[in-house]
Amino acid sequence: MKDRTTISELPQKAGEDVLLCGWVRQRRSSGAKLRFLQIRDGTGLVQVVVKKGNVEDDALEAAGHVPLESSVVIRGTVREDERQVGGVEITATSFHVLHAAVGEYPLGKKDHGTGFLMDNRHLWLRSSRPHAAMRLRAEIISACRDHLDDLGFVGVDAPIFNSAAAEGTATLFPVEYFGDKVYLSQTGQLHMEAAAQALGKVYCFGPTFRAEKSKTRRHLTEFWMLEPEMAFADLDEDMDVMESMIGHVVQRVLENCKTELETLGRDISKLETCVPPFPRISYDDALEELKGTDAEIPWGEDFGAPQEDAVSAKYDRPILVHRFPTKIKAFYMQRDPARPEVVLGCDMIAPEGYGEIIGGGERCPDIDYLLEQIEHEGLPQEAYEWYLDLRRYGACPSAGFGMGLERVVAWLGDLKHVREAAPFARTMARTYP
Repeated sequence: MKDRTTISELPQKAGEDVLLCGWVRQRRSSGAKLRFLQIRDGTGLVQVVVKKGNVEDDALEAAGHVPLESSVVIRGTVREDERQVGGVEITATSFHVLHAAVGEYPLGKKDHGTGFLMDNRHLWLRSSRPHAAMRLRAEIISACRDHLDDLGFVGVDAPIFNSAAAEGTATLFPVEYFGDKVYLSQTGQLHMEAAAQALGKVYCFGPTFRAEKSKTRRHLTEFWMLEPEMAFADLDEDMDVMESMIGHVVQRVLENCKTELETLGRDISKLETCVPPFPRISYDDALEELKGTDAEIPWGEDFGAPQEDAVSAKYDRPILVHRFPTKIKAFYMQRDPARPEVVLGCDMIAPEGYGEIIGGGERCPDIDYLLEQIEHEGLPQEAYEWYLDLRRYGACPSAGFGMGLERVVAWLGDLKHVREAAPFARTMARTYP
């Protein structure tokens, strides 16, 4: 089977004989002599025509009764046909069932509820929308890595097990670890700060875990996060990288994911406007825009979905909201020297009601302030001694950010819930399959 042709390659092989391996997605007959099969192989869909006289009689019989989602091997000739998906079809010269599916396929043509589909996510991934969403996700990952690599960033892997919190103790998942208690990583950022002092510009891309008891369409308990970190960088440079990366990702998706966006029903005109520069407004200015609306909040409160949606609704592209109050941000954030009550950080908020997709800013290089913050947060200093060493030996201005992959996939694919953006979503109520 190493000489097989993928469905995505078929348009370039019109008139040629090919070997195709895949799964039966649909099947219908026209009389006793003609069978039409829709085959998928992960790269696309193609119609295969199995006709009496072109194949052995037992192959014709098998094609008429093969259960859906059976695996098959087909030899045949590629024919141009503009009416078909991909503009081609295959006239079979041989048809062989590798494995006949057992019983009726659980995901039939009838409508299924979300709970049923998520319980059968291992099968649902084969359907058109999940298939398109996963290909979109893969393109976004590739685009992010390519952009950062081109900017001179070095990929560095962060650990999954950590000895202490980075984003607040209330959202930790404890794990028994050879008799000790450790925690699943909330972020790779602290370790990326260490890597940045060694390599200059770095990023990690991996799973992170938050034990927030949230059931909103924007939250998962396990999600993937891209986290670049830069030594000798400030907030403006940090926002520049956020902006350029998201701009690059959007253009890559528009170029390479036309089929996937169409399958998902995405209005691409709303993505075509997402070209840098993006608007940058302060937290204070954002509160002014919220005055008199249902989303109005007093100074000092953090944004929730109502505030993010109301502020971003005025723009046709992502916006950067900067300088949030110090008291609502992480202990390591650098305060604005001109206004210590706010930090030199920002959130990027996606348009169309998709909320925060990036959060970041400058990191505090002052060890005394970090010690105060660690004590104020009630954190065990001994667990952060390695992090404090970064201030003892080589402290410098630095900045970075974290991008939630599933939120970006949901936004670009116009998915209504981030669980659609993960291959196997993990929520408060779901760890299966």
